[in-house]
Amino acid sequence: MMEGMAGGIDAADAGFGGDAHVSVYETDYEIRVVADLPGVDKDDLRIKCDGRNVTVAATTTTSEYEERIQLPGRVDEHSASASFNNGVLEITLDRTDSSANIDLS
Repeated sequence: MMEGMAGGIDAADAGFGGDAHVSVYETDYEIRVVADLPGVDKDDLRIKCDGRNVTVAATTTTSEYEERIQLPGRVDEHSASASFNNGVLEITLDRTDSSANIDLS
């Protein structure tokens, strides 16, 4: 409940086992995905974005995981930045308009 009040979308147990937790936070300008991935090393991670979804995958010596996270709005996938520190993955993406204005001449 506190997640919802803070603007987050809770996606607990998001495919990374019972210890994983994924939250999505949004502002008017960006969307941020934060994932707790215990037991995963930075070199094990693969991240993709298609503008509407972020896919986080990891292959460890004992398991293989993949989670597709639907974003609450369209983003510019080329603006993405990610950091991974102490088992916490944070991905930040700039929002983009869902449609473009067309000049009439």
